Amino acid sequence: MATIEDFKKIELKVAEIKEVNEHPNADRLYVITVDLGGRTKQVVAGIKASYQKEELIGKQVVVVDNLEPAVLRGVESQGMILAAQDDEGFSIISPARKMKLGSTVK
Repeated sequence: MATIEDFKKIELKVAEIKEVNEHPNADRLYVITVDLGGRTKQVVAGIKASYQKEELIGKQVVVVDNLEPAVLRGVESQGMILAAQDDEGFSIISPARKMKLGSTVK
């Protein structure tokens, strides 16, 4: 079981999706560039079955900002976009109103 101290180690930030590209080596993945307010990160996300590229551009999302980079099918991912999943697919977690990019999620 995770403690509150474990949870405090995770840096959740508001970001905006700026660019979405097809993953060169995977049918279910997008390579997404997010803006965290003055800096960008590349994130690989398995949400292709639930979202068209066009509907993601400009969307504010919650990103795990301090996740150790990982190479997914040959492409580096520098964070993680939070999403919920049910029988109908994925739904990205977004703030209820526009937030300043880089805002901390608590």
